[in-house]
Amino acid sequence: MPQSMPDAPALLTAAVKYLEEELLPDLTGYHRFRTRVTINVLNTIRRELEMCEAQSAGECARLRALLGHDGDTETLSGELSERIREGAIDLNDADLRAHLRQSLADALAINNPKWPSR
Repeated sequence: MPQSMPDAPALLTAAVKYLEEELLPDLTGYHRFRTRVTINVLNTIRRELEMCEAQSAGECARLRALLGHDGDTETLSGELSERIREGAIDLNDADLRAHLRQSLADALAINNPKWPSR
């Protein structure tokens, strides 16, 4: 991508700013609601673009540590699910719980950043 072109998160931020500051104040009812939904969607996409790479790397590292071998995230996640179903990993395992807690926190940071972190 050319250096002079804004990145996707910057473009999404500009679109949200326009919708929130210039369009939304003049809308009522159905169109105000739909514009607010659109703003939320654009903000979710922006957060995903900004956070996805680091979150994916963290998830893969946690899965590798839990399972004790390398692999891609999708394969390792499937293997973890299978081990849990089979009872090969105890649901009270501290590392499993930490992984699940972090995975949930990562998802909420994208989908619902106002959710209280604990």
